[in-house]
Amino acid sequence: MKLSMKSDYALRAMLTLVDSHGAGPRGIGPKAKALPAPVPIRELARRNDVPKKFLEHIMLELKSQGWVRSIPGTRGGYILAKSPEQITMGQIVRHFDGLLAPIACVSASHYVRCSQEPVCRFRRVLLEIRNYTVSMMDRATLASIAAGNPVTEHEVFHDELVGGAGI
Repeated sequence: MKLSMKSDYALRAMLTLVDSHGAGPRGIGPKAKALPAPVPIRELARRNDVPKKFLEHIMLELKSQGWVRSIPGTRGGYILAKSPEQITMGQIVRHFDGLLAPIACVSASHYVRCSQEPVCRFRRVLLEIRNYTVSMMDRATLASIAAGNPVTEHEVFHDELVGGAGI
């Protein structure tokens, strides 16, 4: 499975909004909570190295799903419309990419029958990959992702995984 640029950019922008969620000025009184600080589209594009025009279309789609809100004006921008605990990576990727299966014959939503299904032996592995991927993405809320650490170069190029494995 490979994420589309839309999913990649949407996730980048959403995590930037998670970082600003609750980072605005505080209300008055002892029980006042921090308000979300709107992030202008220009700033979202700059921070995430995304073309502004492309990001504008992505943000409109995120808004149509009820995940973000736009605040008009000179101090406006985008904020999360739901808490980061209520939005998952699986929801966002499914919206932009449509499916999470590595091949069509193991997709529940975009299934395409294959002539080799009755005898195919590697299909089971791909089905298990789909199930694991779906499970991981559906458990990964924006809050849990934002709380994690970035992947290190050592993790990507670990000797046990790379040594001629074609990863």
